[in-house]
Amino acid sequence: MRRKITLKDIARELEVSISTVSKALKNSEEIGRDTKEKVQAFAKLYNYKPNNIAISLKNKHTRNIGVVIPDIVHHFFTTVFRGIEKYANSRGYNVIVCVSDDSFNKEVINMEMLANGSIDGFILSLAAETLDKGDFNHLKQIREQGIPLVCFDRTTTEVDCDRVIINDTDISFEVVKKLIGDNRRKIGLVTNVGFGDVSDKRERGYKNALEENGLPFDENLVLRLAYHDVEEEVIAEFFKSREVDAVLCVNEIFAIHCLGIVQNLGYSVPDDIAFVGFSDGILSKFSRPTLTSVAQHGDQMGQIAAEILIEKIEAELEENEIETYRTEIIQATLIERGSTRN
Repeated sequence: MRRKITLKDIARELEVSISTVSKALKNSEEIGRDTKEKVQAFAKLYNYKPNNIAISLKNKHTRNIGVVIPDIVHHFFTTVFRGIEKYANSRGYNVIVCVSDDSFNKEVINMEMLANGSIDGFILSLAAETLDKGDFNHLKQIREQGIPLVCFDRTTTEVDCDRVIINDTDISFEVVKKLIGDNRRKIGLVTNVGFGDVSDKRERGYKNALEENGLPFDENLVLRLAYHDVEEEVIAEFFKSREVDAVLCVNEIFAIHCLGIVQNLGYSVPDDIAFVGFSDGILSKFSRPTLTSVAQHGDQMGQIAAEILIEKIEAELEENEIETYRTEIIQATLIERGSTRN
């Protein structure tokens, strides 16, 4: 089956900008006659069919932003959404949110539904299944049509877009270094299965801190769990069969589950085992003991993502100007509470 030709393909073949192609196909007076004829002839030869939805997005601002997040009940994602909505509303934009439930298919369907002329651009955190599959064609198609996209937290380098993330590797390094400074020597890691970049970076920081402080990395001290299927028996067996005196958990849900299970097994927190998690949500503040946690500053992340997206929506690229992308890194902070204080 012949691949559908895009504006980007025409621009590349004729060595002109995407903007020039778009204007030439609409008979714009800004484009010279020769260029218009050349573009239109090429489009006809290759049976180019314009995406009317994308065209409406480019030519008529709806002042709506589409947001696709993996999980609505997770504290981190709700705070990011609040940050997006607060800033967007202050600029006169409305926000439409969809939840992928970490499903690749739902993520694709959500984006197709939103890209029907009702939004001006996307803010997205990738579904776990999308990261597992490594299939980002739906995002590439969005970008090829000129629809602005900002990814946050769970991102990919496979797609040309702006990104907002935290310093995952550095903050994990600092957490483990702090635990070592508290005379912990058997430090475990509870992490996700298949979450790609975020989990990988946090594990890298964990390993780097061990290495720099002369402690060996032991795979037996790493527990890998599926995000939506936290098996209590697996967690209990992990702690019963291993000597662990501190644990870094890559999210709040894992940390709270582990915290409760080890106490049911008769361990004292933090005397026997210290715990640190990510997100710093409501669960962290009201657990017993309260959970030492990495604050990811979701509201700030959401605000910056919205700022970048609206800037892209309202920007007009000059002729032959190459679009640039940036990655904003937010500095996470450690909030120490009862789960690490002796």
